[in-house]
Amino acid sequence: NGKECVEKISTAAEGVYDLILMDVQMPVLNGKDATRQIRQSSRPYVRDIPIYAMTADAFEEDRQECLAAGMNGHIAKPVDINKVLDVLKQVKRRLKDEETNE
Repeated sequence: NGKECVEKISTAAEGVYDLILMDVQMPVLNGKDATRQIRQSSRPYVRDIPIYAMTADAFEEDRQECLAAGMNGHIAKPVDINKVLDVLKQVKRRLKDEETNE
């Protein structure tokens, strides 16, 4: 559920997670609200982690709502594995660039 996601990322040591693939429709706390809570963290590592929606809600309005909630992108279900691989490559490139700039 979304509450568990928020708790895990909020208490994780820096660098444990590189990316969150967030389901939008979850019990207890939905993915958009979970993302909003993550984005309000006082820890930059938590606040800035890339979050991508994975959802059957595939209309442009749904994508815009995910972005407005603070997600970095949107992957519609049924999942296209090539889209997921593209996202993973983007995140890996970003992490490599950040390491180079440190």
